[in-house]
Amino acid sequence: MADFILYGTEGCHLCEEAEQIVRLAGLVFDKQDIIEDEALQQRYGVKIPVLAHRDGGLELHWPFGPEQVLWLAAQVRA
Repeated sequence: MADFILYGTEGCHLCEEAEQIVRLAGLVFDKQDIIEDEALQQRYGVKIPVLAHRDGGLELHWPFGPEQVLWLAAQVRA
């Protein structure tokens, strides 16, 4: 299980762009489609894509770039 989750949904071009950014930054992450969970739809419906640390509660909301992704990773390691 990865330390990070990328929340999004199928067919979201911003989610696809975010996935590329996170991969380029070298983070290992799981993808979670918010359509599969009503609570996630309520929480992230208009905010996706969102990159979140699984345990720490830290989140990056779109738009974000590689610098912000690396910042999030550094915060988790600190």
